[in-house]
Amino acid sequence: MDAKLVNPFVNAFTTVMPQMGFQEPKRTKLYMRDKHAVSLGVSVVVGFTKQVRGNVVYNMSEDTAKYIASAMMMGMPIAEFDAMAQSAISEMSNMLTANAATNLTGMGLEVDISTPSLTVGEKFQVKISEGQYITVEMDLDGHTVEIDIAVDTNLE
Repeated sequence: MDAKLVNPFVNAFTTVMPQMGFQEPKRTKLYMRDKHAVSLGVSVVVGFTKQVRGNVVYNMSEDTAKYIASAMMMGMPIAEFDAMAQSAISEMSNMLTANAATNLTGMGLEVDISTPSLTVGEKFQVKISEGQYITVEMDLDGHTVEIDIAVDTNLE
């Protein structure tokens, strides 16, 4: 995986999340991992095609997902991670990934993104890469969101 492809995702997160009312997100850790992302409770997978191929996973605990969904719904309390809260998290992933795709396009890369696929449950594995990928851990107002980035260029 090309490390220069990480910044468009981090920049998307630090640009989009404050627009939704969150304090300035901060990158806290960076990891190299192999093949499978392990769910923290709520995971949203988005695929990439054309010159950028692979997947990104937005991975968080259910409490973090409820916190984000509540903020996106103007502070409405979220008692359970129901269909409305799930829709908010899927929309957040759409906004983040569209912004990252715009950033990648700015690097001269043609890219399309898939519809997000949201899953709920802890500790299951999602294969997102044939090899290593990068996890960027972001702090969002004291809540952790992992961005699992498994993309590479398909330039011929």
